[in-house]
Amino acid sequence: MAGFRSSSPRMSLGLFVLGAGHHIAAWRLPGAPHGAATDFAHYQRIARIAEDAKFDMIFFADSASIRDWGLSPIDGDERSVRLEPITLLSALSVTTERIGLVATASTTYNEPFNIARRFASLDLLSGGRAGWNLVTSSNAQDGPNFAQGSHPPHAERYARAEEFWQVVKGLWHSWQGDDAFPIDKSAGILFRPEALRPLDHKGPHFSVRGPLGVPPSPQGHPVVVQAGASEAGRETAARSAEVVFAAHQSFDEAFTFYQDVKGRLARYGRAPDSLRILPGVSPVVGRTRAEAQAAFDALQELVSTESGLKLLAPFTGGLDLRAYDPDGPLPDLPPTTNAIGRQKLLVDLARRENLTIRQLWLHIAGARGHWQIVGTAGDIADQLEHHFRGGAADGFNIMPPALPRSLETITGLLLPELRRRGLFREDYDGSTLRDHLGLPRPALPAFPNVA
Repeated sequence: MAGFRSSSPRMSLGLFVLGAGHHIAAWRLPGAPHGAATDFAHYQRIARIAEDAKFDMIFFADSASIRDWGLSPIDGDERSVRLEPITLLSALSVTTERIGLVATASTTYNEPFNIARRFASLDLLSGGRAGWNLVTSSNAQDGPNFAQGSHPPHAERYARAEEFWQVVKGLWHSWQGDDAFPIDKSAGILFRPEALRPLDHKGPHFSVRGPLGVPPSPQGHPVVVQAGASEAGRETAARSAEVVFAAHQSFDEAFTFYQDVKGRLARYGRAPDSLRILPGVSPVVGRTRAEAQAAFDALQELVSTESGLKLLAPFTGGLDLRAYDPDGPLPDLPPTTNAIGRQKLLVDLARRENLTIRQLWLHIAGARGHWQIVGTAGDIADQLEHHFRGGAADGFNIMPPALPRSLETITGLLLPELRRRGLFREDYDGSTLRDHLGLPRPALPAFPNVA
C-alpha cells in the first residue's frame, strides 16, 4: 500500500507497566507477586529489566477513581489499586539512568500550572527523560471526586484540553535560551531577567500568569504523548502530540489510523517524522506455539463472569450487561460520551467476528482492546515487522500480560529476534527520551511569542 512509512530503520518500543500484568486475571496467577500494584520493589525490578533491554520508555496509565464502583468486589480489577504515577516515576528516576519515564495526567481533573511544574521537575531531575501522556479522562466515575461533580461531555473536555496544553507549553517556555541561568556567583547573577517571560494567559477555561520556576531540561521539555482515537483525539494528536499510543485489532485498522493521523500533520506545519505512533500490543511468547498458548490459556481460565462484565462496563454507554445472557450476542449499546473510540472498536469487533458477550470479554481480557498475539518469537516478530514496514506503526507500546514472567520471555526471546532482524537497538544512542525516540529537541519560540 502507498502512504506514509516510518523513516527509521528501528522500532520504538515502550513498556506499558500495570501492576501484576495487563491480563485482567494476572494478579490471580499462583506465582504473581503479592500486592504488585503498590509494591515499589516490584516496579524497581521491572524498570531495571526494561532499561537493561533498552526499551525507549516505561509508561504508567492513571485514573482518578476506583473502576469497580457498583459491582461486586469479588474478582476485583487490580487496576483499581494504583500509586500516583508522577510520584512513582520520580522515585524510579533515581534507580534508573537512561530509560524514558512517561505518566498519564488528565487535563480534566488537574490545573495546567501544577502539571507543567510536576512534569518539568521530573524532566529536570531525570536528566531529560520525562513524558506526559495528555488525556481528557474517559472514566465517568472520576467526576464525583472533584468539584465539578459530573463528568464533562466529550467536546467540552477536548476544548479544555487544547487550552490546557497551550498553557502548559507556554509555561515550559518561561525561560528563553539555554543561557537563561548563568549562575554567576562573582557578579551575583542567578538568571538573566531579559530571558524571563511571564505567560499572562487569559482564556475561556484558565487564567495563568506564570512564569514557571523550573528551568529547561537537557531535552528542552517533556515529550508530549496522546492516546485519543476519536475525531477530536486524532486532531489533538496531529496538533500537539509527539507520540501517540493507539489501540487496534488488525493491520487494516492500524494502517488506516496511522495514515489518517500522519496525513493531518501538514496542516499544522509538521513533518510526518515529528510524531511517533505506537499501537499497544500484548505478546504471549513461547519457545513453541503450544507453550505460548498454554500460558495464555492459564490466564483465560481465571477470568470469571463478574470480572468479565467489569471489563466491559466502561464501554457500554451505561447499559447493564448483567441483564443479558453472557453467551448471547452483544446488544445494541447506547452511545457513550466518554470512551467513544474504544466503544466503537469493541462493537465493530463483536459484530465483525459474531462474538457473544463472554467471547468479547475473553477477547479483550488480556489487552482491553489492544492487539493480543500468542506465538513464538518468530511468529510475533513477523507480525510486528509487517505493521512497522507496512505503514501501520512506528513501533509499539508493549503490554506484558503477566509481570514479571511475560517481560522475561519478551526480553529473552522476542527482543533478540527483533535485533537479529535489525529492528531494535543494541544499546542506547543518547541519554534523553527524545534521543531514544529520534525526536529533535524542541526549538524555543522567538521571544516573546509562544509558537
